[in-house]
Amino acid sequence: MQKNNITKRAFRQYRSYNPNYFPRAFLKILFDNIAPYFTLWMSSEIVTALYEGRARETVYALVGITLAGNLAVHVLGAILTRSADTQREILDNNEAAAFNAKTLSLDYDKLEDSDIRQHRRKIIENSWINYYGVQRMRLLIEQMFESAINIVFSLILFGEMLLLLIKAGMNLTSVLLLGALLAAMVFQFMARSFQSTKLADAWKAVGDFMLEENKLSGGYSVADMDNRVYRQQILLDRIDAHMNKSHQKVMRRQADTEFQTGVPIALAERASGLCSYLVVCLYCAMGAFPVGSVIKYVGYLGRLTGSIGSLLMIGRSFQDNEQFLAVYMDYFDIKNDMYQGSLAVEKRSDRQFEIQFRDVSFRYQGAEDYALKHINLNLNVGERLAVVGRNGSGKTTFIKLLCRLYDPTEGEVIMNDFNIRKYDYRQYLDLFSVVFQDYKLLAVPLGNNVASSDAWDVAKAERLLEEVGFGERYAQMPKKLDTSLYKDFDEDGVNVSGGEAQKIALARALYKDAPFIILDEPTAALDPIAEAEIYSRFDEIVGDKTAIYISHRLSSCRFCDKIAVFDQGEIVQVGTHEELLADPKGKYYELWNAQAQYYAKDAV
Repeated sequence: MQKNNITKRAFRQYRSYNPNYFPRAFLKILFDNIAPYFTLWMSSEIVTALYEGRARETVYALVGITLAGNLAVHVLGAILTRSADTQREILDNNEAAAFNAKTLSLDYDKLEDSDIRQHRRKIIENSWINYYGVQRMRLLIEQMFESAINIVFSLILFGEMLLLLIKAGMNLTSVLLLGALLAAMVFQFMARSFQSTKLADAWKAVGDFMLEENKLSGGYSVADMDNRVYRQQILLDRIDAHMNKSHQKVMRRQADTEFQTGVPIALAERASGLCSYLVVCLYCAMGAFPVGSVIKYVGYLGRLTGSIGSLLMIGRSFQDNEQFLAVYMDYFDIKNDMYQGSLAVEKRSDRQFEIQFRDVSFRYQGAEDYALKHINLNLNVGERLAVVGRNGSGKTTFIKLLCRLYDPTEGEVIMNDFNIRKYDYRQYLDLFSVVFQDYKLLAVPLGNNVASSDAWDVAKAERLLEEVGFGERYAQMPKKLDTSLYKDFDEDGVNVSGGEAQKIALARALYKDAPFIILDEPTAALDPIAEAEIYSRFDEIVGDKTAIYISHRLSSCRFCDKIAVFDQGEIVQVGTHEELLADPKGKYYELWNAQAQYYAKDAV
């Protein structure tokens, strides 16, 4: 990406999240800066009136105008501040929504890619560290507005002062003072530019360290039961001590950089301020302008020098922020590789969808070994298929290929005579309801969780919750389907147990009413007999759907029409429970006898 275009491109995208924000912010900043200029101007007039001994009524009038003007400016400024803050909330929310939408739109393999996860984390870390990235860009634009407004107002008064100085006549002293003032301004800009670069590098180092620190600290929790049982606090203290030492070192380096680069800026500011006072006081003593103008011109001159220095520094800060904007925009530039397909999936009320795996092999990106090897399997309409095997045998990878979360490395998956890659991706996904082992429920009302949408069919949702065994708990919920799950966003929300959450996830799968329904070991935490009972009850309400049950426990799937036994990424046996158990040399027989002690009452 070209660096010289990154800020413009990032601004266009960022502004699109809420085009109303920056105009409102400009008006807010404008009125925020009118007040001090108005106060300086009126203060100079009051001092001049007092010095010249004008009538008391004149002084009272000037004071009244000052108070009334400040009140009007501050009231209007408060209104504009509220408006701008509201628009900024909308901007931030829309930006966060766009970032999350980009994440959710990525191919599934990219969501699991460690480099992309690290990239996403880096963006978040940058925003936390001194708001680098789009937040920093927004702050710099606001600072640019403020500096530009200050410069315009200051130049008006500075021009007035110069005319008076020229009219009074220039001498060697005034020329030297003005030259010193200009030199101080240039030095101030150079110092700020140097500081901006050094601070950007220092904060980047802080962000890089905190990214590593969070990765390390995320690997344990002081509340973990293992830590309590095995008294691992000594080990954790050593990890914390190491992180704290490194943390202090990198933060100290940043603080030292800020102090060291700030010293020349402070000196330049003091020098320019001193020169301003000397120039104004010199000409005031010469009678070039009234005594009250000392307040006005010194104040404006100080703002002018500071604003010009700030504006120049802002330009450099935009350059320093480009490395962080590049990280942000590069994330939005990530391209999906998975072909989305264009063939419409036929809508069939008879659910006549048959799927075939034809010599399918799959290897995860970066892996040396294949997770699946030469898979050949037919999924027939209305069939109950059990996929069994030890942990790590390839069962979940098989489901990911079936649902087209991944495409095969070799071979093809066929549905009704067409490679599934040809079907519209979204329409193909709509054919499946899946309850994964690591399923998630959201902290939203129960009805939203069951229907996975903003609206729901009350009768349908309540019937399915009853059928999956959630009826008794549901009867205790005062708001029924409007009851929020968990308390993240609703103090009246209810916490559900692991078993209750499983039943809600099952009801969600049934509510979708997809032709294929898959259970990927969502009950793995239960004992074998309890799991078998849930699977059997669930099978009764599946109806004419094609159902796939995944488990490493063989007793849970005895009722299935067909069992596929996975071992080391291959299907080593296919058949019914009775057929497979009749082969004492087969893998199924081995696994069954190894597990039989856990469900002895069901053993054959």
